[in-house]
Amino acid sequence: MTDVTVAEDIDGAFLKTLVLLFRAEDTYGAWEGKSDEQILAPFILDKEARAAIPIIGDPDPDTLWRLELFYKAVGITVEKLTGVMGSTMMKMSHEGFGRIVLIAGRLVVVSKHLRDVHRFGFPSLEKLTADGGKLVREAVDLIEKHPDVAQL
Repeated sequence: MTDVTVAEDIDGAFLKTLVLLFRAEDTYGAWEGKSDEQILAPFILDKEARAAIPIIGDPDPDTLWRLELFYKAVGITVEKLTGVMGSTMMKMSHEGFGRIVLIAGRLVVVSKHLRDVHRFGFPSLEKLTADGGKLVREAVDLIEKHPDVAQL
């Protein structure tokens, strides 16, 4: 496989996991007939939609939920690829500033400082997929470089 094919496979695996996580939260079947694109639509914020959200404000619970789903999907995809279970931890202020980490064993494989969480989203589905896939690839690379620390 070429590097491009591997990257596309990882991006696709991430997106599939994100959709599965989103659908798993549908306890009443409201999203049953919706396409994957419709399910992922809340993650997409174009420039105009982002500008319409006030700079000052507390993050909406739905936005925090989507943020958590995004990073959980990264963790589950990493686990599928490496067999190493990851745990996501998020600490967020009421103003939308905080940090999220993904820990595999004793190894921190993702560490992101978050700002303006109330504006969390991506300009396109392609950007959502690419950013999630990039985080997965970086985490997998760290686990491969430090397998003794990633294993419990």
